[in-house]
Amino acid sequence: MKKIITLILAIGVLSGLGYYVYQLNANKGKSDSELIEFAVQNTDNIDKVVINDAFGRTFEILKTDGVWTDKDGGCIQQSSAEFIIEAFRNIEFKGYLPEASHDKYNKLMASQHTKVDIYENGEWIKSWYMGPSAQDHYGQIMLLDSKEYGKSDNPVIMKLKGVNGIIEPRFFADPKKWLCTNIFAIQSHRIKEVDVKFNDEPERSFTVKKDGFNMSVYQQGKPLASVDTTMIFRYLNNYQKIHFDIANYELSAAQIDSMKATTPFCVLSLTQTNGNTTKLRCFRIKQSEYTPEGKIEYRDIDKDRFWAELPSGEVVKCQYFVFNPLFLGHIYFPMDISMLDVDEKIQEK
Repeated sequence: MKKIITLILAIGVLSGLGYYVYQLNANKGKSDSELIEFAVQNTDNIDKVVINDAFGRTFEILKTDGVWTDKDGGCIQQSSAEFIIEAFRNIEFKGYLPEASHDKYNKLMASQHTKVDIYENGEWIKSWYMGPSAQDHYGQIMLLDSKEYGKSDNPVIMKLKGVNGIIEPRFFADPKKWLCTNIFAIQSHRIKEVDVKFNDEPERSFTVKKDGFNMSVYQQGKPLASVDTTMIFRYLNNYQKIHFDIANYELSAAQIDSMKATTPFCVLSLTQTNGNTTKLRCFRIKQSEYTPEGKIEYRDIDKDRFWAELPSGEVVKCQYFVFNPLFLGHIYFPMDISMLDVDEKIQEK
């Protein structure tokens, strides 16, 4: 009888050890049920990242031939994508959370977190769940789900090598923050025509046309008699690097529609030699106010910036300082001074 009991106990112990070994293998990379293998060893193979923020927004970036785009192939800021890849490469374990806090943080992260799905060669490999920052703000409370090890039971504190700060700000799903700020990045030899039309000051309007080495400038539809071709090249070279300032975080959809329904102060159109045309509609930043007589007047309240409608329909804010080299044609071309306004005549003198 004793032998039978001893045999049963031995079988039980062996079964327990077997299950323990199985759990060790199943939880390889875990410590106290907490996964810490967040880093991606070969970030060159990452070709897709999906970011889901705490506000329910999703943004997806894809890499094709070494260039990052949005899911539709649109231009995004490459530096923002590189910041993300850097985080995948340099993330490291900082510390465990007190066991007593596990329930608190699990509930907190279940309700509010930023989730980042990581893909290698088109296949999902890991997901990061990012919760609040560490108490000293030198790390992030995070939880890992991976193809290899499964999902962690409890979050841990992670940080980036050589970075004293939190990780989550690098991962945003707001599409406006991903927008490429460049409007024009065109070499002069690829430009066929530029038309700058001022609706409120038509005497300032001009057109530059280029056909090979033949170049001409028109003012209100009439060709200028004498133009220095060197100045034409100088003007066209301004289109190599033109960026907008910031995306629109001020105007509502109704305000945008209302503004688009008004006449822009300037319409700038650039046609390339391949036939592609970029058209900008530019609007002054104005505010309505009542005069002493009770009439409504619109006053230009920003002398430094204006709104521009991009070809996509997106509205962005631009700086006059950046666009003046494109707007002020009379700086480059000897326009008919009789057609300029009084203030400009005084400046010419």
